[in-house]
Amino acid sequence: MPYPKLDNNASQIVKKTAQAIAREYGLDYVGTEHILLAILRTGEGVGVRVLEDFGINEDNARKTAEEILKRDMEDTWVFGRLPGSPHYRNVLAHAIDEATQLEAQQIGSEHLLLALLREDGSTAQRVLASFGVTLKNCREHVLKHLSA
Repeated sequence: MPYPKLDNNASQIVKKTAQAIAREYGLDYVGTEHILLAILRTGEGVGVRVLEDFGINEDNARKTAEEILKRDMEDTWVFGRLPGSPHYRNVLAHAIDEATQLEAQQIGSEHLLLALLREDGSTAQRVLASFGVTLKNCREHVLKHLSA
């Protein structure tokens, strides 16, 4: 089976909305937190419906991401560590894997969401964990929405 391609919604999330959000922060890279916020901002697809199941919206996700990033910057200054590079490429690879496992023809927002949860230590994973979202319970919600 050939690798699945991004569907229109996931393409919008990755190629436009996440980049626009990163620019809003004045950044020159797209991080996992920007993908998460982009899923929420587009308001379409299984990914956003699953996040809504967990009570997550763009405002509370953004606030949580900013708190995590602020703490990381403080830790970096205090301990002299360099901040980690964005996990963006890994998330896309995980999304391909998720779509393949679910035998999807295209990568959707649900695959991006599951991929964010697979990227250990990423800001998005930490934001989602603060809302009680795990890979296991998220996958259950994704499968529920896909079967509906």
